[in-house]
Amino acid sequence: MSHKPDNLTRHKAQVIIVGAGLTGLTLAYYLRKSGLKVLVFEKQERAGGVIRTLRENGFVYETGPNTGILGNPQVIQLFSDLWPDCTLEIADEKAKKRLIWKDGRWHCLPSGLLEAVRTPLFTFGDKFRILGEPLRRKGQDPMESLSGLVKRRMGKSFLEYAVDPFISGIYAGDPDRLITRFALPKLYKLEQTYGSFIGGALKKKILEKEQTPAREVFSVAGGLENLVLALEKSIGQEHIICGATQTSVETLGREGYRIYATVNGSDHMAEAPVLISTIGSYALPDLFPSIPREEFNAIASLEYARVVQVVLGFRHWTGANIKAFGGLVPSREQRHILGVLFPSSFLSDRAPEGGALLNVFLGGMRHPEYYDLGDDQILEMVKVEVMDMMRMPDYDPELEKVFRYRHAIPQYMADSESRIKAIGRLQENYPGLILAGNIHEGIGMADRVAQAVRIAEAVVDSQ
Repeated sequence: MSHKPDNLTRHKAQVIIVGAGLTGLTLAYYLRKSGLKVLVFEKQERAGGVIRTLRENGFVYETGPNTGILGNPQVIQLFSDLWPDCTLEIADEKAKKRLIWKDGRWHCLPSGLLEAVRTPLFTFGDKFRILGEPLRRKGQDPMESLSGLVKRRMGKSFLEYAVDPFISGIYAGDPDRLITRFALPKLYKLEQTYGSFIGGALKKKILEKEQTPAREVFSVAGGLENLVLALEKSIGQEHIICGATQTSVETLGREGYRIYATVNGSDHMAEAPVLISTIGSYALPDLFPSIPREEFNAIASLEYARVVQVVLGFRHWTGANIKAFGGLVPSREQRHILGVLFPSSFLSDRAPEGGALLNVFLGGMRHPEYYDLGDDQILEMVKVEVMDMMRMPDYDPELEKVFRYRHAIPQYMADSESRIKAIGRLQENYPGLILAGNIHEGIGMADRVAQAVRIAEAVVDSQ
């Protein structure tokens, strides 16, 4: 792209960040807090990526992620640092209750040994088999699929009615294709370190009791977008350039990187010794035209689940008891939905008194073709499923919204190892270039914060 000198706004920075999602904003926040001059370029007209909170007719709902897990100290520290501009909301105790669909009704996912013995979700043979789980040898295949691991250690019914729906809820993925070491590294390490899920979980709980934060479900008071707004405020709007199109990066060797972008018809150029990308893998080759495209082949091939989200708001709830986090649907049950979330049951002020807010999810790796269906087809499909599964005598939602996510969730499958190695090679060959975001190191909100903190610390130490 060409730029006329008299129409070019020039910027200087110590660090350039591409992408103002949670990873990019958290990076910018901690780098700014350390005194570095940072500039963030974002394609959309607003920061936050897919995180957005909307309000309509007394309902408060999210697009993108609805909740996170307090799975590491970094995310807890972030909320502490941003207080009082952003207030952490811990989900109600009801959030600990998960429902699983089987044989035409919802069942509670067991949370203890006694419940596991009584539940109809698992076969008698697998319930008995679980007693011998601590005695089984640990796996030797680092590329073992999640389904292979679970069947080997716990049995087929645990895979079908616990892990499969769980993976639908987290990855919208296929446990036959997800590789445990990359998709659920903590589970993989549990077996490799302690030789057992059950024994390992008990030992780990004792050893790390004071170090590991409680894995509570969290949101933000008033909606997750308040986290984005608090980060923006602390970073400073002058350090975030939204609406940046035709963005491209030129490598300058030892001098670092030069980025070009068009913003509202005006050309911008910035230079910095460090450039951090937090965008999706599919967009990387076009962002770096000066780097041979073949160097991105193993990265850009990352597969993403396509997900459709339907938000339903009911002024008066007449369906089944939804005092739970939500319900997940095993693939073998052959339903059209992946699951349904009940935000108004465990977060405050999400629906009018006596009403209910539901988030229904469809598509994923199970049915990618649903992404291309029209809104009317999607809404009719959801109506049939929700009326049946939630035992609703009538169906009169006051709120119906359909959202589509083409690149919703990256799938950490068999190509993950080659992708991670390719990322490492690029960063080694191009000093000062860092590829971040959910292309590696986890997909959850806490994962994104932890990665951002790690990178920010490394960049500050290198200055």
